[in-house]
Amino acid sequence: MKALVLGGGGFLGSHVVDALLGEGYAVRIFEKESVKCDNIEHVLDKVELVEGDFTNETHLKEAVKGVDYIVHCISTTFPKGSNDNPAYDISSNLVSTLHLLDAAVAEKVKKVIFFSSGGTVYGIPEKSPIPEEHPTDPLVSYGIQKLAIEKYLKLYQHLYGLDYGIMRISNPYGERQRPLATQGAVTVFLYKALKNESIEIWGDGTVTRDYLYVTDVSRAVTKLLKYTGDTRLFNIGSGKGLSLLDIVSSIEAVIGTRLDVRYTPARPFDVPVNVLDTTRASTVLGWTPSVELSEGLALTVDYLKGLL
Repeated sequence: MKALVLGGGGFLGSHVVDALLGEGYAVRIFEKESVKCDNIEHVLDKVELVEGDFTNETHLKEAVKGVDYIVHCISTTFPKGSNDNPAYDISSNLVSTLHLLDAAVAEKVKKVIFFSSGGTVYGIPEKSPIPEEHPTDPLVSYGIQKLAIEKYLKLYQHLYGLDYGIMRISNPYGERQRPLATQGAVTVFLYKALKNESIEIWGDGTVTRDYLYVTDVSRAVTKLLKYTGDTRLFNIGSGKGLSLLDIVSSIEAVIGTRLDVRYTPARPFDVPVNVLDTTRASTVLGWTPSVELSEGLALTVDYLKGLL
Protein backbone atom coordinates (compact mmCIF):
# COMPACT_ATOMS: atom_id res chain seq x y z
CA MET A 1 0.00 0.00 0.00
CA LYS A 2 1.30 3.46 -0.90
CA ALA A 3 0.82 6.46 1.40
CA LEU A 4 1.22 10.09 0.36
CA VAL A 5 2.46 12.37 3.15
CA LEU A 6 1.76 16.01 2.37
CA GLY A 7 4.42 18.02 4.17
CA GLY A 8 6.49 14.90 4.74
CA GLY A 9 9.71 16.87 4.96
CA GLY A 10 8.53 18.92 7.91
CA PHE A 11 8.61 18.40 11.66
CA LEU A 12 5.48 16.29 12.05
CA GLY A 13 5.47 14.89 8.54
CA SER A 14 8.97 13.45 8.70
CA HIS A 15 8.09 11.47 11.81
CA VAL A 16 4.94 10.23 10.08
CA VAL A 17 7.16 9.05 7.22
CA ASP A 18 9.37 7.14 9.67
CA ALA A 19 6.34 5.47 11.25
CA LEU A 20 4.81 4.49 7.90
CA LEU A 21 8.06 3.00 6.64
CA GLY A 22 8.32 1.07 9.89
CA GLU A 23 4.85 -0.38 9.22
CA GLY A 24 5.80 -1.47 5.69
CA TYR A 25 4.04 1.21 3.64
CA ALA A 26 5.50 2.55 0.40
CA VAL A 27 5.79 6.30 0.95
CA ARG A 28 5.55 9.29 -1.36
CA ILE A 29 6.44 12.69 0.12
CA PHE A 30 4.99 15.91 -1.27
CA GLU A 31 6.99 19.01 -0.35
CA LYS A 32 7.72 22.52 -1.48
CA GLU A 33 10.15 22.98 -4.34
CA SER A 34 13.79 23.11 -3.27
CA VAL A 35 12.83 22.22 0.31
CA LYS A 36 15.66 21.38 2.69
CA CYS A 37 15.83 17.63 3.14
CA ASP A 38 17.53 17.56 6.56
CA ASN A 39 14.55 15.90 8.26
CA ILE A 40 14.25 13.13 5.70
CA GLU A 41 17.85 12.74 4.58
CA HIS A 42 18.01 9.38 6.37
CA VAL A 43 15.13 7.95 4.29
CA LEU A 44 15.61 9.54 0.86
CA ASP A 45 16.70 6.20 -0.59
CA LYS A 46 13.48 4.57 0.72
CA VAL A 47 10.83 7.10 -0.37
CA GLU A 48 9.57 8.89 -3.46
CA LEU A 49 10.00 12.66 -3.14
CA VAL A 50 7.70 14.87 -5.21
CA GLU A 51 8.13 18.63 -5.18
CA GLY A 52 5.32 21.05 -5.89
CA ASP A 53 3.06 23.85 -4.70
CA PHE A 54 0.19 22.89 -2.40
CA THR A 55 -1.91 25.71 -3.86
CA ASN A 56 -1.42 24.37 -7.41
CA GLU A 57 -4.30 22.05 -8.35
CA THR A 58 -2.32 20.34 -11.10
CA HIS A 59 0.55 19.57 -8.74
CA LEU A 60 -1.88 18.01 -6.27
CA LYS A 61 -3.48 15.83 -8.93
CA GLU A 62 -0.08 14.49 -9.92
CA ALA A 63 0.91 13.87 -6.30
CA VAL A 64 -2.22 11.83 -5.57
CA LYS A 65 -1.94 9.53 -8.60
CA GLY A 66 -1.57 5.90 -7.63
CA VAL A 67 -1.71 6.29 -3.84
CA ASP A 68 -3.94 4.39 -1.43
CA TYR A 69 -3.74 6.68 1.60
CA ILE A 70 -3.13 10.37 2.23
CA VAL A 71 -1.78 11.97 5.40
CA HIS A 72 -2.40 15.71 5.23
CA CYS A 73 0.18 17.50 7.41
CA ILE A 74 0.46 20.73 5.40
CA SER A 75 -0.54 24.15 6.68
CA THR A 76 0.49 27.36 4.96
CA THR A 77 -0.21 29.50 8.06
CA PHE A 78 0.27 29.56 11.83
CA PRO A 79 -2.30 30.49 14.50
CA LYS A 80 -0.37 33.62 15.49
CA GLY A 81 -0.58 35.36 12.11
CA SER A 82 -3.71 33.84 10.61
CA ASN A 83 -6.00 36.67 11.76
CA ASP A 84 -3.84 39.17 9.89
CA ASN A 85 -4.94 37.78 6.52
CA PRO A 86 -7.92 35.40 6.80
CA ALA A 87 -8.49 35.46 3.04
CA TYR A 88 -5.04 33.99 2.43
CA ASP A 89 -5.58 31.50 5.24
CA ILE A 90 -8.76 30.26 3.56
CA SER A 91 -7.54 30.34 -0.05
CA SER A 92 -4.24 28.58 0.60
CA ASN A 93 -5.43 26.00 3.13
CA LEU A 94 -9.16 25.34 2.72
CA VAL A 95 -9.47 25.76 -1.06
CA SER A 96 -6.28 23.80 -1.69
CA THR A 97 -7.53 20.99 0.53
CA LEU A 98 -10.77 20.85 -1.47
CA HIS A 99 -8.71 20.37 -4.63
CA LEU A 100 -6.85 17.61 -2.79
CA LEU A 101 -10.11 15.89 -1.83
CA ASP A 102 -11.37 16.10 -5.42
CA ALA A 103 -8.18 14.41 -6.56
CA ALA A 104 -8.53 11.78 -3.82
CA VAL A 105 -12.06 10.94 -4.97
CA ALA A 106 -10.94 10.69 -8.60
CA GLU A 107 -8.08 8.35 -7.66
CA LYS A 108 -10.29 6.25 -5.36
CA VAL A 109 -8.05 6.88 -2.36
CA LYS A 110 -8.95 4.55 0.51
CA LYS A 111 -8.52 7.02 3.39
CA VAL A 112 -7.40 10.57 4.20
CA ILE A 113 -5.88 11.44 7.58
CA PHE A 114 -6.11 15.15 8.41
CA PHE A 115 -4.02 16.98 11.01
CA SER A 116 -6.44 19.38 12.67
CA SER A 117 -5.76 21.58 15.69
CA GLY A 118 -6.81 20.60 19.19
CA GLY A 119 -5.29 23.84 20.40
CA THR A 120 -7.43 26.23 18.34
CA VAL A 121 -10.71 24.68 17.16
CA TYR A 122 -12.37 24.66 20.59
CA GLY A 123 -11.73 28.27 21.60
CA ILE A 124 -12.18 29.09 25.29
CA PRO A 125 -13.08 25.79 26.97
CA GLU A 126 -16.25 25.34 29.01
CA LYS A 127 -14.72 22.28 30.68
CA SER A 128 -11.31 20.67 30.98
CA PRO A 129 -10.08 18.27 29.75
CA ILE A 130 -11.88 19.05 26.49
CA PRO A 131 -13.81 16.18 24.85
CA GLU A 132 -14.43 15.96 21.11
CA GLU A 133 -18.10 16.89 21.64
CA HIS A 134 -17.14 20.26 23.12
CA PRO A 135 -18.47 23.37 21.27
CA THR A 136 -16.09 24.75 18.65
CA ASP A 137 -15.63 28.53 18.72
CA PRO A 138 -12.12 29.32 17.43
CA LEU A 139 -10.56 32.69 18.21
CA VAL A 140 -8.21 32.54 15.22
CA SER A 141 -8.74 32.07 11.49
CA TYR A 142 -6.35 29.10 11.64
CA GLY A 143 -8.82 27.24 13.83
CA ILE A 144 -11.78 28.20 11.65
CA GLN A 145 -10.23 26.84 8.47
CA LYS A 146 -9.17 23.64 10.25
CA LEU A 147 -12.76 23.20 11.42
CA ALA A 148 -14.09 23.92 7.93
CA ILE A 149 -11.83 21.23 6.47
CA GLU A 150 -13.18 18.79 9.05
CA LYS A 151 -16.72 19.58 7.85
CA TYR A 152 -15.78 19.12 4.20
CA LEU A 153 -14.21 15.76 4.97
CA LYS A 154 -17.53 14.67 6.43
CA LEU A 155 -19.33 16.04 3.36
CA TYR A 156 -17.04 14.17 0.94
CA GLN A 157 -17.60 10.97 2.89
CA HIS A 158 -21.35 11.50 2.56
CA LEU A 159 -21.24 12.44 -1.12
CA TYR A 160 -18.52 10.15 -2.44
CA GLY A 161 -17.76 7.57 0.24
CA LEU A 162 -14.26 8.98 0.88
CA ASP A 163 -13.09 7.54 4.21
CA TYR A 164 -11.21 9.84 6.55
CA GLY A 165 -9.81 10.32 10.03
CA ILE A 166 -9.29 13.60 11.89
CA MET A 167 -6.60 14.12 14.52
CA ARG A 168 -7.09 17.19 16.70
CA ILE A 169 -3.51 17.41 17.91
CA SER A 170 -2.44 19.29 21.04
CA ASN A 171 1.03 20.92 21.20
CA PRO A 172 3.63 18.58 19.71
CA TYR A 173 7.33 19.04 20.40
CA GLY A 174 10.56 17.17 19.85
CA GLU A 175 13.28 16.27 17.41
CA ARG A 176 13.26 18.15 14.07
CA GLN A 177 11.06 20.98 15.30
CA ARG A 178 12.50 24.33 14.25
CA PRO A 179 13.94 26.07 17.32
CA LEU A 180 13.66 29.53 15.75
CA ALA A 181 10.01 29.18 14.68
CA THR A 182 7.11 31.37 15.85
CA GLN A 183 5.45 28.47 17.68
CA GLY A 184 6.52 25.47 19.71
CA ALA A 185 7.26 26.78 23.20
CA VAL A 186 9.05 23.67 24.46
CA THR A 187 11.62 23.49 21.67
CA VAL A 188 12.08 27.28 21.46
CA PHE A 189 12.61 27.52 25.21
CA LEU A 190 15.03 24.58 25.25
CA TYR A 191 17.11 26.02 22.43
CA LYS A 192 17.38 29.41 24.09
CA ALA A 193 18.27 27.77 27.39
CA LEU A 194 21.08 25.78 25.77
CA LYS A 195 22.40 29.01 24.24
CA ASN A 196 22.15 30.85 27.58
CA GLU A 197 19.64 33.29 26.11
CA SER A 198 16.65 34.80 27.90
CA ILE A 199 13.21 33.24 27.42
CA GLU A 200 10.23 35.42 26.52
CA ILE A 201 6.82 34.52 27.93
CA TRP A 202 3.58 36.20 26.88
CA GLY A 203 1.51 37.03 29.95
CA ASP A 204 2.26 35.82 33.46
CA GLY A 205 3.22 32.26 32.53
CA THR A 206 0.00 30.63 33.73
CA VAL A 207 -1.27 29.83 30.21
CA THR A 208 -1.77 26.06 30.33
CA ARG A 209 -1.39 23.66 27.43
CA ASP A 210 -1.23 19.97 26.61
CA TYR A 211 2.24 18.97 25.34
CA LEU A 212 2.86 15.78 23.35
CA TYR A 213 6.10 14.24 22.12
CA VAL A 214 6.19 13.97 18.33
CA THR A 215 6.59 10.19 18.01
CA ASP A 216 3.33 9.76 19.91
CA VAL A 217 1.65 11.74 17.12
CA SER A 218 3.09 9.51 14.40
CA ARG A 219 2.00 6.36 16.29
CA ALA A 220 -1.54 7.71 16.32
CA VAL A 221 -1.41 8.04 12.52
CA THR A 222 -0.60 4.36 12.00
CA LYS A 223 -3.34 3.37 14.46
CA LEU A 224 -5.88 5.52 12.62
CA LEU A 225 -4.90 4.25 9.18
CA LYS A 226 -5.63 0.68 10.27
CA TYR A 227 -8.86 1.54 12.07
CA THR A 228 -12.01 0.52 10.17
CA GLY A 229 -14.78 1.68 12.51
CA ASP A 230 -17.21 4.57 12.17
CA THR A 231 -15.58 7.03 14.58
CA ARG A 232 -13.57 9.56 12.62
CA LEU A 233 -12.64 12.38 15.04
CA PHE A 234 -10.02 11.99 17.75
CA ASN A 235 -8.23 14.25 20.21
CA ILE A 236 -4.53 13.40 20.23
CA GLY A 237 -2.75 14.84 23.26
CA SER A 238 -1.13 13.97 26.56
CA GLY A 239 -4.25 14.79 28.57
CA LYS A 240 -2.07 16.64 31.09
CA GLY A 241 -2.09 20.41 31.51
CA LEU A 242 1.19 22.24 32.05
CA SER A 243 1.63 25.99 32.39
CA LEU A 244 4.51 27.80 30.74
CA LEU A 245 6.03 28.17 34.21
CA ASP A 246 5.77 24.37 34.62
CA ILE A 247 7.63 23.97 31.34
CA VAL A 248 10.36 26.36 32.50
CA SER A 249 10.76 24.41 35.75
CA SER A 250 10.91 21.10 33.86
CA ILE A 251 13.56 22.45 31.50
CA GLU A 252 15.62 23.71 34.44
CA ALA A 253 15.47 20.22 35.96
CA VAL A 254 16.65 18.58 32.74
CA ILE A 255 19.54 20.95 31.90
CA GLY A 256 20.49 21.73 35.48
CA THR A 257 20.56 25.52 35.29
CA ARG A 258 18.21 28.39 36.08
CA LEU A 259 16.61 30.17 33.11
CA ASP A 260 16.40 33.90 32.53
CA VAL A 261 12.68 34.53 31.96
CA ARG A 262 11.25 37.82 30.71
CA TYR A 263 7.54 38.60 30.58
CA THR A 264 5.73 40.50 27.82
CA PRO A 265 2.04 41.47 27.45
CA ALA A 266 -0.39 38.58 26.94
CA ARG A 267 -1.62 37.85 23.41
CA PRO A 268 -5.36 38.31 22.78
CA PHE A 269 -5.78 35.01 20.93
CA ASP A 270 -4.24 32.82 23.65
CA VAL A 271 -6.94 30.95 25.57
CA PRO A 272 -5.98 30.48 29.25
CA VAL A 273 -6.29 26.67 29.33
CA ASN A 274 -6.33 23.99 26.63
CA VAL A 275 -6.04 20.35 27.71
CA LEU A 276 -7.50 17.55 25.57
CA ASP A 277 -9.54 14.58 26.75
CA THR A 278 -8.02 11.60 24.93
CA THR A 279 -10.38 8.91 26.28
CA ARG A 280 -11.83 8.24 22.83
CA ALA A 281 -8.43 7.61 21.24
CA SER A 282 -7.55 5.28 24.10
CA THR A 283 -10.74 3.22 24.02
CA VAL A 284 -11.40 3.19 20.26
CA LEU A 285 -7.91 3.20 18.74
CA GLY A 286 -5.97 1.66 21.60
CA TRP A 287 -3.64 4.66 21.52
CA THR A 288 -2.14 6.35 24.55
CA PRO A 289 0.91 8.63 24.74
CA SER A 290 4.04 6.76 25.79
CA VAL A 291 6.73 9.45 26.15
CA GLU A 292 6.70 11.35 29.46
CA LEU A 293 7.73 15.01 29.49
CA SER A 294 11.09 14.41 31.19
CA GLU A 295 12.04 11.81 28.58
CA GLY A 296 10.79 13.97 25.72
CA LEU A 297 12.75 16.96 26.96
CA ALA A 298 15.93 14.90 27.23
CA LEU A 299 15.49 13.57 23.69
CA THR A 300 14.86 17.08 22.39
CA VAL A 301 17.96 18.40 24.20
CA ASP A 302 20.09 15.75 22.52
CA TYR A 303 18.76 16.82 19.13
CA LEU A 304 19.19 20.54 19.75
CA LYS A 305 22.77 20.13 20.96
CA GLY A 306 23.59 18.88 17.47
CA LEU A 307 22.39 22.22 16.04
CA LEU A 308 24.56 24.42 18.26
